[in-house]
Amino acid sequence: MLPSTSILFLCFLCCLSPIVPTSLNLTLPHQHPDPEAVVEKLQWKLNVSLSRRQMLGNDGKGTSSGSPSSFSCLTGNPIDDCWRCDPNWASNRQRLADCGIGFGHAAMGGKGGQIYIVTDSSDPDPANPKPGTLRFAVIQEQPLWIIFSGDMMIKLRYELIVNSYKTIDGRGANVHVTGGGCITLQYVSNVIIHNIHVHHCYPAGNTNIRSSPTHLGWRTKSDGDGISIFGARNIWIDHCSLSYCTDGLIDAIMGSTAITISNSHFSHHNEVMLLGHSDGYVLDEGMQVTIAFNRFGEKLVQRMPRCRRGYIHVVNNDFTYWEMYAIGGSANPTINSQGNRYIAPADVYAKEVTKRVDTDEKDWTNWNWRTEGDILVNGAFFVPSGEGLGVLYAKASSVEPKSAGLIQQLTLNAGVFGDPRDSVSVGFSGGTTTSGSSTSNNGGGDYFGMIFGGSAAPPPPSLTITTALLSLLVIIILNSRHPLLYYIHPLLKHST
Repeated sequence: MLPSTSILFLCFLCCLSPIVPTSLNLTLPHQHPDPEAVVEKLQWKLNVSLSRRQMLGNDGKGTSSGSPSSFSCLTGNPIDDCWRCDPNWASNRQRLADCGIGFGHAAMGGKGGQIYIVTDSSDPDPANPKPGTLRFAVIQEQPLWIIFSGDMMIKLRYELIVNSYKTIDGRGANVHVTGGGCITLQYVSNVIIHNIHVHHCYPAGNTNIRSSPTHLGWRTKSDGDGISIFGARNIWIDHCSLSYCTDGLIDAIMGSTAITISNSHFSHHNEVMLLGHSDGYVLDEGMQVTIAFNRFGEKLVQRMPRCRRGYIHVVNNDFTYWEMYAIGGSANPTINSQGNRYIAPADVYAKEVTKRVDTDEKDWTNWNWRTEGDILVNGAFFVPSGEGLGVLYAKASSVEPKSAGLIQQLTLNAGVFGDPRDSVSVGFSGGTTTSGSSTSNNGGGDYFGMIFGGSAAPPPPSLTITTALLSLLVIIILNSRHPLLYYIHPLLKHST
C-alpha cells in the first residue's frame, strides 16, 4: 500500500478542492522553463553556421581555420559543422557530445567515459550478454562511448535495453540494428544514438532481459518500435536511418522530455513517430522535443510526428512524402513549425499538412499551432490555430529570409552518412511560404523564411481538480517506485 502520509495528503487536498486553483501547470524535473529560449538559441546556432559558410564562400579563401577544403565540408548545418571539418574527428569522437541543439542539447551520452569497441554482432543470450557484443556494452553502469570494429548486421533476439550515459556511435562503419524489440530507452538519461540503421523491428519478449550488470527483469512482449523512449530524458538521436518497423519508428511516451531528433532519414513506414502516451496522461504536458534537419522520405503515411500535449519544435525538415498527413495531434500540444518544406502528395484529399486527431474544431481553436517560414508545395497547406494564428515573432524580426535551396543543403546528409537518398519528383513550382499569419506566393516559391523566435507564451493547460489529484498520485508513485506503478496502465507492466 501507499504510505499513509501520502493518502492523508491526498484526502486533505480533496477537502480543500473548492479553493484549489482550477488550473495546474505540471512540470517534469528536466523540463525547460522557457521553451522559446531554446528555439531562439537553435536559431542563433543555425545563423552562425550559415554566416560562416557564406563568409568563406564569398572570399574563396577563408581564414586560417577556413581553407577551401574546410568550406567544402561546411553545410550550414550547425550539428555537422561542429565536428565534421576536423580531419581527425575519429580520434576525438566525443567532440560530438558538444554539438547538440534543441531540447536534447544537454545529452552527454558516454562523454568522459572509455571507448568500448563492439567486435561481435551476435546476440545469443539477453539474460547474460556476451562481452564484445552491443548488448553487453549498453547495459554497463559507467559512461561508455560505444563504437564498432567494422560493418555489422546486429539481429536482436529481444529488446536492447540501454542504460544511462551511453553513446552508440556508428561513424566509420555500416551498422544495422534489426530484429526483436530493437532499442529501448526506459527510465534512463543521457543517451546519444548516432549514425546507425534501425529497421525491420518486430514485437518480441516474454523473457528475462538484463538491463544492468546487477538487474535482470522479466519483459513482456514489446511493441516493435525502432527506438522506444519511455520515461527518459536528455536523449539525442542523430543521423540515423529508420524504416520498416511493426509499430513506430521512434516513440517517446510516459513523461519523456529533453529530446532532439535530428539529421535522420525516415522511409517506408505507416505510423512514423508518436510523442505522448495518451490524451489523459498529464505528465506528458512537460514533454519537449526538437525535430530538426530530418528528411521524411519515401512511402510514409502519417505521424511525422503525432503529438499529445507538450511543446514540439519542428524546424528545417524536408517532408517529401505522406499519404494521410504530416503533423497530427490531440490533447492541446504546442506545435511550432518553422522553415520546413512540405511537399503534398497528388491525392487532392491529402493536401493538408496538419490533422487534429479525433477532435472537433471548437475544441482545437485555441491550440497553439504555428507555421512560419514554411515552404508549402504542390497544394500543401498548414492550418494554424491559437496563439500561433496572426502573431509575428518579434524576437526574430531581423532574421533575413534564406534561399529555398538551403533546405536541401541542411538536410543533404540526413540519415546514415553515405546512404543513397530518395529522389524528390516535385520541385518548388507553385510553392508558397508562410510567415506569421500571412501567406504569400513568391512567384515559384523560391524563398523560405528561416524566421524563429517567440510569440506570447501558450496559455497554461487547464486541468480539472480530479485530473490534478490523479497526476499528483502518479508523481508520488513514480517517485516511490512503488509496485502499484505497474498497475496504473498495462504499458507499465515491464519490470525493468
